[in-house]
Parts: sequence; C-alpha cells; structure tokens
Amino acid sequence: MRQVLKDILADFHTSPLQVVTPRELELPLNSGKAISLIGPRRSGKSFYFFHLMHQLVSSGVPKTNILYLNFEDERLNLKAEDLDNVLKAYHELYPDTNWKECYFFFDEIQNISHWEKFARRCYDSYTRNLFLTGSNAKLLSMEIATAMRGRTLTFEILPLSFREYLSFKKVNYSKQDSATKAKIGRLFHAYLEEGGYPEVVLLPDSLKTQALQEYFDVMTYRDLVERYSFTNLPVVKYFLKRLANTTGSYLSLNKLYNELRSQGYKLDKNFLYEANEAAKAVYLSIPVSKFDFSELKRANSDKKNYFIDNGLLNAITFKFSKDYGKLLENLCYLELRRQKREIYYYKDTKECDFVLFEKDRPTPLQVSYSITDPDTYERELTGLLHACKKLKSKKGVIISTTPRPDEKIEGVQVSHVAALDFVFRQEREF
Repeated sequence: MRQVLKDILADFHTSPLQVVTPRELELPLNSGKAISLIGPRRSGKSFYFFHLMHQLVSSGVPKTNILYLNFEDERLNLKAEDLDNVLKAYHELYPDTNWKECYFFFDEIQNISHWEKFARRCYDSYTRNLFLTGSNAKLLSMEIATAMRGRTLTFEILPLSFREYLSFKKVNYSKQDSATKAKIGRLFHAYLEEGGYPEVVLLPDSLKTQALQEYFDVMTYRDLVERYSFTNLPVVKYFLKRLANTTGSYLSLNKLYNELRSQGYKLDKNFLYEANEAAKAVYLSIPVSKFDFSELKRANSDKKNYFIDNGLLNAITFKFSKDYGKLLENLCYLELRRQKREIYYYKDTKECDFVLFEKDRPTPLQVSYSITDPDTYERELTGLLHACKKLKSKKGVIISTTPRPDEKIEGVQVSHVAALDFVFRQEREF
C-alpha cells in the first residue's frame, strides 16, 4: 500500500497542475485554521483545490511541499489503519521537507472511517495548512467541528453561479455593448434550464442530459445506497424522484409512505425519514423552514424542498422542463444561499415564497417568471403584502423576468427586481 501511495504522490508532483477557470469563492491560504470545503458531488471542489495549488506555486511554494490525495482514487482502498502510511509515503519521498511548510490537500476524505482523528493529528503534529473536501455536509462539518474544536473554517461551494457560468462560456460580461447584453440574456435562459455543473456546462448539448443522469445515479448509489447501507433501491429511487418533483413545495413523508404501501412496496416508515436526511446531507435536496420569530417553531415547522441544480432537476423529471416559474424560484433560492442569506418561507392563509431574515428584520420576497398577466401579478402581490402585514415589514420584493417600476402599496415599499439582474450582480440589492 505504501508503494502505491508513493506512486500516486510522485505522479502528482511530476504532472502539470490542471488549468482551471477561477471561481468566485475565496479561501484563505494561511489562516492557521484547517479549511473544510463542502458541496455536492461534481460541483468543482477538486478543481478549486487545483486553483489554490496554482496560487501556492505561483507564490514560490515548491510543488513537492504540497501533499494532495484524492481518497476516491480507484487505486486506493484505504482503511483507518492505513492513513498513517500516507504520511510515511510522503516522508520517504521527501525526507528533508519541513512538515510545517507543507500544505495537505485531502479530497473526499470522509470516505474513510475515523478520518477526523487523522485530520486532527495532521493539524496538531505536522502542519496547520490543512485543506479538506467532502460531499457529505453532515458528516464533514459535524465530525471536523467535533475533532478540531474551533480550529477549522468551513466553506460551501455550489454549482456555478450565473456569473461563473458566463466565465466558463468565455463571455466578457464587463462589456456593456448591445451584442454582449443580448448574448447574456440568451445564456440566462440556457442557464435556467441546464444549471451550473461545471463539467456539464462545457459539454455539447446532446450530452448534457446523459451526464446529469449519470451524476444522479452516482449520488444515488455511492452517496446514499452504499454509504447509508440502504437496501431497498426501488424505494430510494422512487423517493428521490418524488423529492425532485416537489421542488419549491412540500413532500409529506406520511402521504408518501401510504402511497408506496398502496403500490405494493414493503418498507418501514422510518426508512423514508432516514432517506430524507441522507438526501439533505449529500446535497440533493435542501430544506427551508417556515418563518416564525420563534427559533424553536422554525426548526419544527414543515419544510419546503429545493434542489441543488436546475439541470439535474430537469434531467430526472419531466415536470420542470417548461415550468419556468419553479425553475426560477429554485434558481433564486440557490443564489440567495450563495449570498449566505438566512432564508425561510411564509405560509398561513396565504403564502410567500421566501422570507429573508437579517438583523431581526424579515423581508418577504416573491418569485414569478412573469407578472404581465394581471391575475398572476395580483396573486403574487397579495401574498407579498399579506406576509409584510403579518411580519410588520415595510418592505417586500418581487423578482421576475418582467419587472414593473417600484411602487408603494398599503404602506409597503415593493421593490421589483429583474431576475437577470438579481443573479448577475454581485452586490445585494435588498
């Protein structure tokens, strides 16, 4: 095993670093903290590592001072007791290297049991320059926080934002000429449907759906079935498809349980709750709580579900391919999450898509693809004003592709924001 590790490490040092398109995320290289980078599978975590390595090498760090290992490398079959061989193999290759000047990059390390103890030992005894990635938010963030006890910083990377999408498409969006603006408008609608998985964005259109379906299969089999030892595969796949179909709304697990039983599936109700938690942990779905000023009530509320990527959503369900309203709502949720907003929804007799909570002030927000139809506008406005009244908010926001001028209604300042502007601009508008 040690020789295999030495071969892998040496291959990395003798091969050129992969050229990558920079992302908007900025991680500190010399913070003195262990850095954890979490996000869905194939969202670009490994390539972001390569970006950091380029920065290190450009600043004068010898490439041999970088220990990089992808724990999903098919040449490896590491167990917890093998982890010490990683350090021994590196030391045998470079016996004169000062450990404290090294940078450790461990990719998908959560695949190894008791990895957190190894990470803590690396940090305490070898180098403070420790970087970790993982596709399981629950495992990585909880276990590293417990092991490192305040010595870690955790960052999240999602599929491409629209600005990053334009960069991958080689569009110079700083140009303001009419041709560039028209191209950005066309690409926005493509992005709305195909999402932002980095590899998929660069594929020919004819291959995008197949690639995304394969992503879904890997997430299903490797991240859910294998990791969580789920044996009822037909139920897992049925559950995930139903979860996708309820994007932007609610999935009652009790109703789903009865639905499955009526179709002849044999299962324990607890299995659905376990599968739901697992889907959240691996970033397939993201729950949003109902807003309440009580933190406990928010935690115990019914959850709306959003999906990690519009392209993945379209690839596994036919429902959303032309439902631009739901696609835009999902897209806006993901952008709000990138902005690190505290996001909820509002519902009693009426409903509002989102409530943003900042500095103890709630701001209701509606998303509608188009509000040119008077009935649609009236419905969206009524839900927004109702939420503003109940939450004592003097401001509300409507995001659409057909924005109206800002207006003041019933004492509420209603800001209309163009969807393209919302996902395009880096600064917060509300």
